[in-house]
Amino acid sequence: MAEDEDGGTGLPASLEMAWGLRDRPSKGPRPTLTLPKIVEAAVSLAASEGMDAVSMGRVAKELGVSTMSLYRYVTAKEELYILMSDAGVATPPPLPPEAEGWGWRELLTNWAYAQRAVLMANSWILRIPITAAPVSPNQLAWMDRGLASMAGTALKESEKLSTIILIGGLVRNEATMAADMIDAIVKSGVAPQQALAQYVRTLGLMTGPDSHPAVTRLLDSDAFTGSGEPDFQFRFGLDRILDGLAALIDGRSAG
Repeated sequence: MAEDEDGGTGLPASLEMAWGLRDRPSKGPRPTLTLPKIVEAAVSLAASEGMDAVSMGRVAKELGVSTMSLYRYVTAKEELYILMSDAGVATPPPLPPEAEGWGWRELLTNWAYAQRAVLMANSWILRIPITAAPVSPNQLAWMDRGLASMAGTALKESEKLSTIILIGGLVRNEATMAADMIDAIVKSGVAPQQALAQYVRTLGLMTGPDSHPAVTRLLDSDAFTGSGEPDFQFRFGLDRILDGLAALIDGRSAG
């Protein structure tokens, strides 16, 4: 890892520990806590009770220590959030054996679906505000995988970065919408299919061919009731992004 001009990384001590650059807090007696234990307790709390339950005091209580003892490892709640998110996404899963024959499109598709799976399985991550560019170990591993997917293309490095930001935004937005809808359905106590049927019925009552012709055509189609691909909306959005990227790459190659 490179250091800045002052000989440091520019990272808080907690993130330096996450990178393995610090073994323990630099002052005081040998601690009984470890940073991984703190993060693990916070993640467990978020997974079971949601991010609203996560605070320095609550995490300390779960660990049976004083709140102040946590601040020897994590100086602010925002740092803890970064470390929790990094633990939640983990390292990118290994590529399947057939990936040796994949091109950039297949690699980016795999990258997007893998991220989506992680966020759907750990929806509490979606409740953590994005306040800075990725700097933690696992987050940068995902970033590197995404950028590496486009190696060998005619894309500029800035365009590769823009591509993973665009796809990452689609992934996060789709996962957030799904998590919100699941939460709402769970709270309502209504089965998903019943909730969808009620929504379609309400639209039918509130709209008509004269006032909302486009919505009427939608209701007359199988958009809501069809038995198509469950991931259709996500696949459709991802494919349109990749189609545009393919046109750019092909145009560069032809030029």
